[in-house]
Amino acid sequence: MPAPLINDSFLRACLRRPTDHTPVWLMRQAGRYLPEYRATRAKAGSFMGLATDPGHATEVTLQPLERYPLDAAILFSDILTVPDAMGLGLSFAEGEGPRFARPLRDEAAIAALQVPDLDRLRYVFDAVSSIRRALNGRVPLIGFSGSPWTLACYMVEGGGSDDYRTVKTLLYSRPDLMHRLLEVNARAVAAYLNAQVEAGAQALMVFDSWGGVLSDPAFRRFSLAYTRQVVQSLTRHADGREVPVIVFTKGGGLWLEAIADTGCDVVGVDWTVDLAQARRRVGDRVALQGNLDPAALFAPPDAVAAEARAVLDAFGPPQGPDGRWAGHIFNLGHGISQHTPPEHVQALVEAVHGHSRRLRAAAD
Repeated sequence: MPAPLINDSFLRACLRRPTDHTPVWLMRQAGRYLPEYRATRAKAGSFMGLATDPGHATEVTLQPLERYPLDAAILFSDILTVPDAMGLGLSFAEGEGPRFARPLRDEAAIAALQVPDLDRLRYVFDAVSSIRRALNGRVPLIGFSGSPWTLACYMVEGGGSDDYRTVKTLLYSRPDLMHRLLEVNARAVAAYLNAQVEAGAQALMVFDSWGGVLSDPAFRRFSLAYTRQVVQSLTRHADGREVPVIVFTKGGGLWLEAIADTGCDVVGVDWTVDLAQARRRVGDRVALQGNLDPAALFAPPDAVAAEARAVLDAFGPPQGPDGRWAGHIFNLGHGISQHTPPEHVQALVEAVHGHSRRLRAAAD
C-alpha cells in the first residue's frame, strides 16, 4: 500500500477544498538553477541520460524538496518523450535545446504516425513509481505531458521555433493532416498520462506551452479541442482519491473560460493574467494556478517576498462570502529560470506560506 499523504494541501487546493495555507510548487523546480541538479546531470553524462534513468530522475525530483518546504513534487522528465517513442529521434545538444532527427514534413510521415508502444516509455513509469516510493507520503507527485498541439509544434518544426512557420503552414494549407497528427497525439498523451497514474502519479498537468501562438479560431480548433479530448479520457481516481488535472496554456489569458470548460480541475495562468479578474471569469468551476513572473526571482529576497504577497492579495481570500472555497495553487507564470539564485526561492516559499496563513487568520 502507498504511504498515506502527510501534506495533501496541493490536492485539496486543486479540488477547491479548505487548506490552512496556499500550497506552492514551481514549474521546472527540479532544474539547472540548483547546483545539485547540475552535479547529477554531469554524473548522468547528458540530459537524456538523466531523464531515462529512473534513479537519476528520482534524485533530481527530490532535490528541491530537500531544500524547500514545497507542497508538491513533479516528475522529472521532458514533454518530448512521447514523440521520441514514436520514432522521431530526440536528442539534446548542449545549449541548443531539443532536436528531432526525423521531423514530420510530408503526408506519408503523418499518415504512418501511430500511438507508441508504452513499453518504450517504461523508464518514465519506473521513475514515477520510484519517486512515489521515495516521497513516502511527504507530498503528492504530479505527472505531466505536453498538449497534443505543443507536441505537434516540435514534431513538425523539428525543434523549437521563433515563428512556427512550418507547423502553421501545415495547419493552414493541410488542416486534414494537422487533425490527423493531433488525433494521434491526443490518444498517445491520454494513454501516457493514464499510465503515469497507474504507476503512482497523484495529479496530472497538461502543458500547452505553445497554444498562445495561435489565432483565436485556430486555438479552439487545433489546440483546445484536442486538450479537451485528452482531459476527458483521463483516469480521475486512484488509491481511493481523486486525481486532479491541471491545464496550462502559456499566453492563454484570452481563453480562460474555454479552458475551464475542458473538464480540468485547475487552470494554470501565466504572469500576464490578473488573478482577481481570472477568478471572477472562471467563478467556482475550477481552481487557479499561478502566476508570479519568473523574472521577479532575480530581485532581492525582500522584493521577491513582496511580489509573492501581491499575487496572493490579487487572488484574495480563498473562502468566498458564500462560504465556498476557491482553490489557489501558487506557482510561477512559466518555468523557473536556470539563472535564479536558489536562496531567492527560499524567500518565495516562506512568503507564500506565511502570508497565506495570515490572510486566512484575518478572514476568520
